[in-house]
Amino acid sequence: MLECVINVSEGRHHAILDSLAQSCAGDLLDIHSDPDHNRSVFTMVGVDAPRALARAAVSALSLNDHSGVHPRIGVVDVVPFVPLVNSTMHDARIARDEFATWAASELDVPCFLYGAERTLPDIRKEAWTSLMPDVGSHAPHPTAGAMCVGVREPLVAYNLWLEDVDLTTTRRIAAAVRTTNIRTLGLQVGTFTQVSVNLIQPMISGPNDVFSAVSQHATVHHAELVGLLPASVLATIPRDRWEDLDLSVEQTIKWRLTNR
Repeated sequence: MLECVINVSEGRHHAILDSLAQSCAGDLLDIHSDPDHNRSVFTMVGVDAPRALARAAVSALSLNDHSGVHPRIGVVDVVPFVPLVNSTMHDARIARDEFATWAASELDVPCFLYGAERTLPDIRKEAWTSLMPDVGSHAPHPTAGAMCVGVREPLVAYNLWLEDVDLTTTRRIAAAVRTTNIRTLGLQVGTFTQVSVNLIQPMISGPNDVFSAVSQHATVHHAELVGLLPASVLATIPRDRWEDLDLSVEQTIKWRLTNR
């Protein structure tokens, strides 16, 4: 079984998000939307649902109308395939490559690939300058931009909200806690600032670790899990920390698969 965690550049219009959810409803595990990021994270399983969601999003959305604090290069911005039960990284790479070929040919949206070739931050830095799409046109789609289609192990996306901390200081904090296993951005989110985090190796550096690291520099107003996390990661965290870290059994991939 493969997981796919598509990041769509829309987080404000509920009618559009409901329509996108319907396009992949049978295999959808979770949606997390953020109006300030203007971004939604759709967690699903299989290879058919990602195509249905991508097609619907390219039809419904336009980068020309988009504004939000999170960086993006497309309306379907990030499409990672993740091996779960009885699947391998090889299976995920096949799904990634087939999806990119399909998106370029059927939707006319060029795709940058990440995984062993390069990281997602590499694409963010180099797209359209020193790096051209791996699949499809070397010009962005006029409304949909491009897609970052990747393969990776399970990660944890996580936000730490700071109150009364200016953006410059928040960016310094984000840089201070950044490691090879902790990717961070410092963002302004309404009246708060936020350290937006991807925990690349969450069994090594998990939510509790990054919460503690940021807390050494500023008071964390609240934490927010984006999407789902592996049950194995939750099991490493003391139960009395779960509420403060915005974690629960119901937010694990395993629980959602069992109870969908």
